[in-house]
Amino acid sequence: MKVTEILRLVWLNLSANKSKVILTSTGIIVGAATIMLVIAIGTGGKEEVAEQFKNLNAGAIDISYEYQGNSGGGMPGGGGAGMPGGGGGGMPGGGFAGGGGFSFGGGMFMMEQSRSNTERITLSEADMEDLETFVPGIAQTTMSFSMTSAVDGGELESSMNYTIAGVQSNYAGISNLQMALGDFLTDDNNTYKEKVCVLGYNVAKAVFGSVYDAYDGTVYIDNRPYQVSGIISEMGTVASGISPDDAIFIPYNTGVKYLSSTSVSPTITVIAENVNDVDTVITNIEQVLAESYPNAEFTISDAGSKMEAASKSNDTLTMLLICMAVIVFIVGGLGIMNVLFVSVKERTNEIGILKAIGCCKKDILVEFLMEASCISLVGAVLGVMLALGITPALEYFGVRVELSVLGAVLSLIFGVLTGTVFGFYPAYQASNLIPVVALNHE
Repeated sequence: MKVTEILRLVWLNLSANKSKVILTSTGIIVGAATIMLVIAIGTGGKEEVAEQFKNLNAGAIDISYEYQGNSGGGMPGGGGAGMPGGGGGGMPGGGFAGGGGFSFGGGMFMMEQSRSNTERITLSEADMEDLETFVPGIAQTTMSFSMTSAVDGGELESSMNYTIAGVQSNYAGISNLQMALGDFLTDDNNTYKEKVCVLGYNVAKAVFGSVYDAYDGTVYIDNRPYQVSGIISEMGTVASGISPDDAIFIPYNTGVKYLSSTSVSPTITVIAENVNDVDTVITNIEQVLAESYPNAEFTISDAGSKMEAASKSNDTLTMLLICMAVIVFIVGGLGIMNVLFVSVKERTNEIGILKAIGCCKKDILVEFLMEASCISLVGAVLGVMLALGITPALEYFGVRVELSVLGAVLSLIFGVLTGTVFGFYPAYQASNLIPVVALNHE
């Protein structure tokens, strides 16, 4: 039998049972949609993780101390390092530790004192110099702190609370921050305790209306005027939901003098020369700190571990979705197999006639396989359309979905393969029917 004749028979059988085709392909529809969304969500998750940590220096180690006697993170003026409308948490490339210490990344090392006594420990530049001197393998060091303070000026009708970060001049380089306009803080700004500041992108827009209007403007932090020397490029949302876009950066010494005074809870950040030696650097840091603060206990978590944890979490979710898609495909394939078994039984006389007029086993096998494949293809196409329809709903609930042509193609391939594989046995049975028995079947 010619291929065109087989295709015509397949078309006649399928078009005569449209509702059966749709119902039979339901499992394939769900499976194809799941496959496409698995790929899209997995890709979106990887891109989101990459964006969240794009400003994170994997070799960075943050060392901070939280004074237990001061609830609210040990910082005056609201204590926590959260942004207006946001919570605490780490921020890659300029984030803020939820406990009041300034963190350069949600994944950088944070050492927070956990003992229950009331002795105050304030990390200083002397501690930073000790680490530079006695800990090998350190490329850079810097100090910073953060606190919440009232900000006024520009187009603001009333003051608003923003996170103020006291940082040194090398902070921008360590955190991979880019300037949209102007310059970052300098060593002279810090040395002479100048009242200058650098605004995050969102802060500049909120206070002045635009980045250009903000440049060289004046904002009032705790009722003191600060000249805006630059604006940071828009960074976007990061792991904790907070970003440099919502921060105001001032010279470290300026902040100590005018804002935090003696209650400052600074963070020392060191950058390991080799990311592979981070664990060794941590051990050496602990030894140096133990000599300076013998009774202090610190907890440590590193950037690489948190980046790896985020990636593993995304991979786990993707694997769960893949398993679900496989199960759905198997169920859909079993549905197709069951329907084809029934179809073979119903069309036994037809098969007998086809064999009687000269159709061979191969022709019958190909016909039923093509029917199974076509049913699968219809289901796969509808599944892709379903995935496209579901995507806006997923994005509405905050799930990042990155649709791709590859995902759609793989969904179609998996759908057709499922139908073909599960349809083979019924088709094989149909091809092996004895013509006389088939013709006499009632």
